[in-house]
Amino acid sequence: MKCPKCGNDEDKVLDSRSVREGAAIRRRRECATCGFRFTTHEEVDRDEVIVVKRDGRRQPFDRRKLENGVRIACGNRPVSDEQIRNLLDSVISAIDGEEISSEKLGELVMERLHKIDQVAYIRFASVYRNFTDVNQFLSAITDMVKKR
Repeated sequence: MKCPKCGNDEDKVLDSRSVREGAAIRRRRECATCGFRFTTHEEVDRDEVIVVKRDGRRQPFDRRKLENGVRIACGNRPVSDEQIRNLLDSVISAIDGEEISSEKLGELVMERLHKIDQVAYIRFASVYRNFTDVNQFLSAITDMVKKR
């Protein structure tokens, strides 16, 4: 791990802790050259999972891409970073097998987002389901209200 201050790649780990219910490890490090202390996080890499897109294309699962979509949906909403991380951890742990369709992945996110923030849920659904007019928004909102 390169030191963010001096760029040296030699350091020692001072402390390791499990975070996010064991989904990641937080490590406190100290640079061997300049003594700068910094924190890193490790998590399981799900590169082996392939996402099958609607048009049949296949691409490796990318947590950052999924996180970006969820963060956009949650923009200016009272949703904490911890809630987003927990949602992503939950979705990733629900992935079963080596392939998942983008539809299934979107459904997993929406199922969890619905419980956190309904406006973020509608925002995510509008992109995921490719809403083209106001009637589709109204239909999704009506369905959401019925589920209460």
